[in-house]
Amino acid sequence: MTDTLMAQEIAEIPQAAARLLERGAGPIAATAQAVRAADPRFVMTVARGSSDHACTYLKYASELLLGLPVASVGPSVASIYGARLRVAGALCLSVSQSGQSPDIMEMTRSARAGGALTVALTNDAGSRLAGTAERVIDICAGPELSVAATKTFVTSALAGLWLMAEVKGDAALLAAIRALPEALDRARHVDWSPVSEALRAGSIYTLGRGPSWAMSNEAALKFKEVCQVHAESYSSAEVLHGPVSIVERGFPVLAFAAADAAEGALAEVADALAGKGAAVFATTSRVTSARALPVVRTGHPLCDPLALIVSFYAMIEGLAVARGLNPDVPRHLKKVTETT
Repeated sequence: MTDTLMAQEIAEIPQAAARLLERGAGPIAATAQAVRAADPRFVMTVARGSSDHACTYLKYASELLLGLPVASVGPSVASIYGARLRVAGALCLSVSQSGQSPDIMEMTRSARAGGALTVALTNDAGSRLAGTAERVIDICAGPELSVAATKTFVTSALAGLWLMAEVKGDAALLAAIRALPEALDRARHVDWSPVSEALRAGSIYTLGRGPSWAMSNEAALKFKEVCQVHAESYSSAEVLHGPVSIVERGFPVLAFAAADAAEGALAEVADALAGKGAAVFATTSRVTSARALPVVRTGHPLCDPLALIVSFYAMIEGLAVARGLNPDVPRHLKKVTETT
């Protein structure tokens, strides 16, 4: 059987990461210098879909590494409502694999006019978004033809994380980033098929905490996008506050945990849900009732989530094919959505 485009692009993630590390040093260093010179008071992100999930990951990276709070700004604030935000002293990160969406471009233009330092992370350095921002970081993913974003998600998140590591001068994180291609290659071979086998119900919860919550959000989107499975993503700190009410025996839950300060708390929630009869899978060995999934650790808690999502991508592509679906062309969707 011929591999889907999605499978081919997942297999290319390690090479895409290596290509970014090879080609991106100059732009990343120059942008980091500009960020340090600007000394921003806060960060704003502008994105949609998978790119917005990458921004959620970068929100935690910024707050944990740099102490800079991050707000996700709705692009329609500028493109539809025409509002002008007071963003002098901000760093604006605009993330778009295509760089073509009018609303992302308009919010970036507005932020630049308002005094923010604007940085575009895109897979097309010649795009309209790239021409709007002051600084451009090419995520170097190469052509991505499957509708579902995989390697562009990983390289967008990696480019943003690398930028923040350079701004801080974090030697340990920079070393882990340089070692990521090999870790991501191992991660795509990890067997998460038990999750697929448990998907008898019509819905699934995905969970995370901190940076891994961004991967939970991305996973929930992919369940819907390529497998037509209803999925909802929650912080493990929130799921017991109300959503737990619909959990019944066999209800599937996939919990994303990195080797960070939130791992123990997430494991406790995973075990609590398993105790209520849910079929819970978690990416940590610290669970006792939930089922621990095999994982690849990267040597740094901020890099671990990227390996987790690669393992997930490999699983979800296989699940789509097993269900007779073509993950390259999900129904009702197209690769570039130009929202106004």
